[in-house]
Amino acid sequence: MTKMEVKTSLLDNMIGVGDMVLLEPLSEDSFLENLQKRFDHNEIYTYIGSVVISMNPYRSLPIFTPDKVEEYLYRLSTSAYRSLRDQDKDQCILITGESGAGKTEASKLVMSYVAAVCGKGQEVNKVKEQLLQSNPVLEGEYSGSGKYMDIEFDFKGDPLGGVISNYLLEKSRVVKQPRGERNFHVFYQLLSGASDDTLRKLKLDRDFSKYNYLSLDSAAVNGLDDAANFRTVRNAMQIVGFMEDEVQSVLELVAAVLKLGNIEFKPESRCNGTDESRIKDKNDLKEMCELLGIEQSVLERAFSYRTVEAKMEKVSTTLNVAQAYYARDALAKNLYSRLFSWLVTRINESIKAQTKTRHKVMGVLDIYGFEIFEDNSFEQFIINYCNEKLQQIFIELTLREEQEEYVREGIEWTNIEYFNNAIICDLIENNQNGILAMLDEECLRPGTVTDETFLDKLNTVCAEHQHFESRLSKNSKFLTDHSLPHNCFRIQHYAGKVLYRVEGFVDKNNDLLYRDLSQAMYKANHSLIKQLFPEGNPAKVNLKRPPTAGFQFRASVGTLMKNLQTKNPNYIRCIKPNDKKASHIFTDSLVRHQVRYLGLMENVRVRRAGYAFRQAYEPCLERYKMLCKRTWPHWRGPAREGVEVLMTDLQVPAEEFSYGRSKIFIRNPRTLFFLEERRRQCLEDLATLIQKIYRGWKCRTQFLLLKKSQVTVAAWYRRYAQQKKYKRIKSATTVVQSYTRGWQARKLLRELKYQKRCEEAVTTIAAFWHGTQARTELRRLKQEAKNKHAVTVIWAFWQGTKARRELRRLKEEARRKHAVAVIWAYWQGLKVRREYRKFFRANAGKKIYDFTIQRIIQKYFLNLKSTMPSMSPIDKNWPTRPYLFLDGVHTDLRRIFHLWRCKKYRSQFTEEKKAVYEEKLEASEIFKDKKALYPSSVSQPFKGDYLEISKNPKYQKLNSAVDEKVLLADVVNKINRANGKGTARIFLLTKKSVVLADQKTGQVKASVPLPDLSSVSVSTQTDGFFALRLKEGSASAVKGDFLLSSEHLIEIITKLHRVGATTADMEQLNVDISDEFLVQFKQDKVCVKFIQGVPKNGNSVSCKRKNNRLLEVSVPTTP
Repeated sequence: MTKMEVKTSLLDNMIGVGDMVLLEPLSEDSFLENLQKRFDHNEIYTYIGSVVISMNPYRSLPIFTPDKVEEYLYRLSTSAYRSLRDQDKDQCILITGESGAGKTEASKLVMSYVAAVCGKGQEVNKVKEQLLQSNPVLEGEYSGSGKYMDIEFDFKGDPLGGVISNYLLEKSRVVKQPRGERNFHVFYQLLSGASDDTLRKLKLDRDFSKYNYLSLDSAAVNGLDDAANFRTVRNAMQIVGFMEDEVQSVLELVAAVLKLGNIEFKPESRCNGTDESRIKDKNDLKEMCELLGIEQSVLERAFSYRTVEAKMEKVSTTLNVAQAYYARDALAKNLYSRLFSWLVTRINESIKAQTKTRHKVMGVLDIYGFEIFEDNSFEQFIINYCNEKLQQIFIELTLREEQEEYVREGIEWTNIEYFNNAIICDLIENNQNGILAMLDEECLRPGTVTDETFLDKLNTVCAEHQHFESRLSKNSKFLTDHSLPHNCFRIQHYAGKVLYRVEGFVDKNNDLLYRDLSQAMYKANHSLIKQLFPEGNPAKVNLKRPPTAGFQFRASVGTLMKNLQTKNPNYIRCIKPNDKKASHIFTDSLVRHQVRYLGLMENVRVRRAGYAFRQAYEPCLERYKMLCKRTWPHWRGPAREGVEVLMTDLQVPAEEFSYGRSKIFIRNPRTLFFLEERRRQCLEDLATLIQKIYRGWKCRTQFLLLKKSQVTVAAWYRRYAQQKKYKRIKSATTVVQSYTRGWQARKLLRELKYQKRCEEAVTTIAAFWHGTQARTELRRLKQEAKNKHAVTVIWAFWQGTKARRELRRLKEEARRKHAVAVIWAYWQGLKVRREYRKFFRANAGKKIYDFTIQRIIQKYFLNLKSTMPSMSPIDKNWPTRPYLFLDGVHTDLRRIFHLWRCKKYRSQFTEEKKAVYEEKLEASEIFKDKKALYPSSVSQPFKGDYLEISKNPKYQKLNSAVDEKVLLADVVNKINRANGKGTARIFLLTKKSVVLADQKTGQVKASVPLPDLSSVSVSTQTDGFFALRLKEGSASAVKGDFLLSSEHLIEIITKLHRVGATTADMEQLNVDISDEFLVQFKQDKVCVKFIQGVPKNGNSVSCKRKNNRLLEVSVPTTP
């Protein structure tokens, strides 16, 4: 099958239309609708005949698998490689599209596939690896440029080497980037991925904001790991063959470009009134000169003065601030551009073919697409010129290929009308009146040359051209058209009208670097700099003006076109679905714009102008033979005759198809869809027939199986019934025998029992008689003893009565004597009070009482002062209460004293100590009387950073990876669900997240934001196990919960609880204390159960997996 055929598999299970040639009806809206429908279903590739349209999905898709090797880009690569190998035709794969459309990824896929299908062998594999690794080396260096690689093969189809060419490196990107885009990738990769030692040698800092040439608004790109890409580039350079000193030289030049951007100038006035410039801060200049081995004074003078040579005269002039900045930027652009050219040359030396024999060649062109921006300048002009040339060759080669196939198949050729953009190419590249020629002429002429004089010349020469418009041209009919400013001109390209601003055209075309700077660079001691600036050699001064940028680009484009015309072309058109570089977003206006400037509608119309569908007779007959009874199920004759019979039977109009030598050509897609619809209906009928036959066969098979089973069951049942009857007769015989033997045995037993009973009766009667005699004697003896005891009891009772009477008498006599004494004492006291009452005032008693109470209280306080307990809050000693009436005061004083000494004790605390005691208090509230491990943790201080992560150089990389302050750093064991064993991990707690890292390498294994934590589960035992439970649906819950073990469990849980309580956007963290809880491991829930026992490894806790749903933790029994 050749590459011009439409694969029939595209018609099976097709989403939308897989080949735009078959789109019906054909319009721009239906074209875009079909693209969006396929894009929404992850079908990013669509065909226009042999042309592949590629939509960038901005994510990885599982489409490049071995079972789909014939699909998508692989199909195009397979066709190109087989034509190269089997038919000896040189091939070229043209990949076009704007920045971000996926051109580089497409070229990598093409090269990877070609490398995969080539032969094997040590030398072949080495060549393939070098060719593949040349891509990463250049990816970081270029953006917005074109790259062409010729891969050379031998007669077997094995790669021998390659040659890389680059077109129009966008040098202006070094000093200024478009909005929303960043500088060349290598700058960000170097700052992000280089080691600290390397950056110190290069005198660089990781902070992007310290470099003026780096765009900060798009420095970080989602999904792009600059550090990993830097390692990839270093590895690729090693594989390609770069020496270590060459890699270091390249990095030094990249660092020098960054340093150049930080050099700033200030104005100064000389005594003669002229303005000159001086460098503000010479530190960056000094570091740059140290990197390149240049004397600082030499480069400083080159930034301040310019020397102009004319024949034998030299004139030195000062540079003002604007000219100094121009010189600085020109040096940066030339330094980077020449470094990139040197890299391409160096890679070509490594990957070029070593043999001198003729090679087969496959070219891969990865080049920029048509560009239409709000502000279009010189770069967009020459980029669009290149696309005009590519469109021209694309149309010519497509029509030529169509015509060759028609001639090959014997089909009458019909002329196809299409837009020929040769007139636009001539407007730009004509040697006399072309825009590039006039720009070169303007740059080379003497006198004052400005962008305005160049525009005036265009207005004079190109005013009559139908594709050129300006404010003063005759084609601009409306002089009041404000969309066409005075300093702009407009060209009607094949993709639409583009407005170019002439500002900067002359300077960018000249691309001048002052000779003083070239000579200063040549004086450097750096090995690579001298190679990059050979014109700075004073011994080889060349006064001839170097060729302009436009002239060089036109020559390289011409060479490229000649190269492409000698090869068989294959096209990949890359489209960017949105400007946000996000997946699942399809911006209709942006895609419509790209479809227009890529000329895809024009391509479809050219492809459909002849026959929309063609297919070889064999697969066509195989696919549609069920539509005709004469061809179904087998056709015995030639395939062409079968197809003719088929088309005649279906009554397809003769003007809708034609017969070629090996293919049938169908003119209209409706005819193909008619055949597909008939085939679908026929397939449904065939499916019904197959189902009917299958159901009949299934029922017959089931019946025969049931019949066979019934016979088998009956035979087995008869056998079972006879066995059961035999067992029943045998059992009855056994029962009769057993009954007879039993009757005989029982008869003998009765006789023996009767004899034994007679013997036992005699013995029983004798025993009963002896017992009766013994009991009679016992009763007699008991009666005698009872009589003696009664006499003793009566005597004792009488003696007690007499003693109690005497006691009552003595007590009554004593009471009388006591009453007399009390009455006498009261009388004596009354007499004394009456005698002495006249000597005392009426209120003396109260005063004496008050005085007595006051003295008692004074004595109490003095005694309390001398017996005061210590100031320790835990001292529970307190003097005893001397008097009962002081009980309340005594209690209040004890409480007040305790509160006062607690306050005194707290006033001595620092903020750190206070925080520690607050954590201890919170730990008490959480774990006291709930967790057996808590009492042993009370005396242990909460240290927090057990690893000293900020001081330990081993964890320097890990410390830099964590942005927030580390509240706790400790080594924990992460429990494996499979075997219950632990793996050492570094546990970091910050105010925002929990981080788990590898203990040996410090690499971060997991980072969980604190809001994603729902709860923490621990047991009531003395173990250190705890489970971090994650919220369902959160991003961190994909891999499940974490089961960990730590010696500082109380501190870890307390700090987690405190952070949750003090964070405003986080809910209070729940702490579940139970000896059995569930842990989510990915999709499964596992129960963790704690039991007390004796572990195998002594006194330590052990964890063991019981089954897929249970982990059992054995905890030593608490003594």
